Amino acid sequence: MPTTKTPTTKTLRAGSAQKRAAILAAARELFLADGFDRTSVDAVAARAEVSKRTVYDYFGDKQTLLQAVVDAVGESMITTIRRTLDDTLTGLADDADLEDALVTFSMRIATDMLGSAEYATLQRLVRAESGNLPHRGYNSMADTPDEAIAERFAAFADAGLLHAPDPRLAADQFIALTFGVALDRLGSANAAEDSRVRPLVVEGVRTFLRAYRTA
Repeated sequence: MPTTKTPTTKTLRAGSAQKRAAILAAARELFLADGFDRTSVDAVAARAEVSKRTVYDYFGDKQTLLQAVVDAVGESMITTIRRTLDDTLTGLADDADLEDALVTFSMRIATDMLGSAEYATLQRLVRAESGNLPHRGYNSMADTPDEAIAERFAAFADAGLLHAPDPRLAADQFIALTFGVALDRLGSANAAEDSRVRPLVVEGVRTFLRAYRTA
């Protein structure tokens, strides 16, 4: 059974953003293609066109580099969630718009995030390299997506569109009823590739609104 290793605690250089991005991109490609154990720091440095010393100066060790790759993918996905919230769940004038907006948001998340290469990368890395991450089931996104949705539901409650005394619970239940159902039943929530996703999402939104709608 693999032993979880503790990433370095040495002081690291902030360095050049361009070099850092190149190292992360190279490490991501190699970890996915060859696996963590078979990927050397020398190979990462060569792919990124930097020195081996630069990789160590920026990331300290290979475990910390893997964690940084996973974190970078998670941050990209969080950015997608926040952008989608702003695009679809902002400026709703009345309750009549709420169902369509929640369906649109859910379908965008199912396609732009859960159907993305970033999501597939995160899943592969976390599953394959769990023994080399800080702990089993390590999730760089943690509760951030749920909290972002909860913040929006709290705003809806303040505007009288939802009755949500516990916005975080409402967010958790919303996720479970929409993308969660699709993932559990179909193994995927990629609405762009599976026409069965949308009916599940629509019914999930309607079930959620039956519980939380104020009208």
